[in-house]
Amino acid sequence: MSNVFYATGRRKTSAARVFLKEGTGKIVVNGKQLDEYIVDPTRRQLVLQPFEVTSTKGQFDAFVTVKGGGLTGQAGAIRHGVSRALSGVDEAHRPPLKAVGLLTRDPRMVERKKFGLKKARKASQFSKR
Repeated sequence: MSNVFYATGRRKTSAARVFLKEGTGKIVVNGKQLDEYIVDPTRRQLVLQPFEVTSTKGQFDAFVTVKGGGLTGQAGAIRHGVSRALSGVDEAHRPPLKAVGLLTRDPRMVERKKFGLKKARKASQFSKR
């Protein structure tokens, strides 16, 4: 059996566990094919970006379990996990992934709602009288 490479990717409130092994480029997310799970082509392109940057498209099979957040956050978490797993496969993949910024965990989170306000920063309209 060939080596299996594991990595965790995170984005917003989503966390993805990514298992990579040499194969034909099949990607399974939560038991479904990638194009069944992520229907939007823009988000699907986001997931496939690490393979395109490292020129390894069609060389690895990915088995992914992802939890939390929405589809965009999950796609970002999968992308982060795939990038980290690819850098574990071969150290030569690390510089191009790092140059594009795919190994950096995006720290942006939703700001909490404050009391007395309608949202995190939106206040009710000021009334002079």
